[in-house]
Amino acid sequence: MPLSPPKARQHLHTRDIDLRGYHRDDGLFGIEVHFSDKKTYTYESKWRGDVASGYPVHDMAIRMSIDHDLVVREVEAVMDVQPYTICSDILSNFQKLIGIKIGAGWNRRVREAVGGVEGCTHLAELMGPIATVAFQTMSGEYPKQLMGRSEGEKIAGQDEAGTPFMINGCHTWSASSPVVKQDYPEYYHPEEAVKIMDSSDQTVT
Repeated sequence: MPLSPPKARQHLHTRDIDLRGYHRDDGLFGIEVHFSDKKTYTYESKWRGDVASGYPVHDMAIRMSIDHDLVVREVEAVMDVQPYTICSDILSNFQKLIGIKIGAGWNRRVREAVGGVEGCTHLAELMGPIATVAFQTMSGEYPKQLMGRSEGEKIAGQDEAGTPFMINGCHTWSASSPVVKQDYPEYYHPEEAVKIMDSSDQTVT
């Protein structure tokens, strides 16, 4: 169902994010993201002069290539529009992501590589959505066929113990969920429902 009708308001800002996943002819998977920020009004910038309504504040993109094991093999980051000329000085730092595996500890490793003054807040924060799109791109039967893997064989998103990435990642994929019970019975643990309940609730058994 849609959101409820909003209160009277004035539109000030729009951020558009477009994320896409690809299978490359050389066998790698590619994740590409483009985003832009735009104001609905003209404003003055000491660094850029007058920035017209609808003209981007930010216009940036990242292309990341990963292998079948979710290890980053190539990274390209660009800034077509940036608020300050020195913003692009850190673009080469995103090469530090090469060799890192998307999975457990991904966000921490991203922060270590391109967090804080070593990177760009806006590009770095897209690493989380990029990881999600990588999983979505490599899941399903068609990617398995591309890689010559059999139906039911897991292709990505497992931790070191082999647990699929989505287990306990949200309500539906709780280890106590009927979805997990049906699709991944080996990871179904109904007693884990107790762990997410308030310990003061004496009705929990």
